[in-house]
Amino acid sequence: MEEIVTAKEADLPRILEIYDIAKAYMRANGNPNQWNGAYPDPETLRTDIEKQRLYVYKKDGRIHGVFMLLLEEEPTYAYIEDGSWREETPYGTIHRLAGDGEVSGLFAKCVAFCESKVKYLRADTHFDNHTMQHLLEKNGFERRGIIYLKNGDPRIAYQK
Repeated sequence: MEEIVTAKEADLPRILEIYDIAKAYMRANGNPNQWNGAYPDPETLRTDIEKQRLYVYKKDGRIHGVFMLLLEEEPTYAYIEDGSWREETPYGTIHRLAGDGEVSGLFAKCVAFCESKVKYLRADTHFDNHTMQHLLEKNGFERRGIIYLKNGDPRIAYQK
């Protein structure tokens, strides 16, 4: 049985393990600069759990994936360079999606779940994260331009 459910505090050790797996994958695949150090950190994840916006993908009771779905405006998306958003209708933003590599089609499952909550989706990713760029484009997202994180780092912006 597979399901996507709201994450709980008790899920945190496994969630952190999945992020460690994702970080190792990124470093081994030409993306050494994204998610450096402790990020995503337990404090950020606890806030997401409290706000009921962190989700886990479970198969046969075991967590294999995690992501955050923000159902309010993403402040860093207010300014977009070298492009534009397709429309300004309400949207959801997928952040911090990661898997343990044991489930194929995890990204598509997460996107389908998000689309059941909100019609329009946005996401962004690091220039070196070619795996995520491929997954976004494979799942119907279009590159829309460049956004900047709070710290000024640029990211490729996508919209579906």
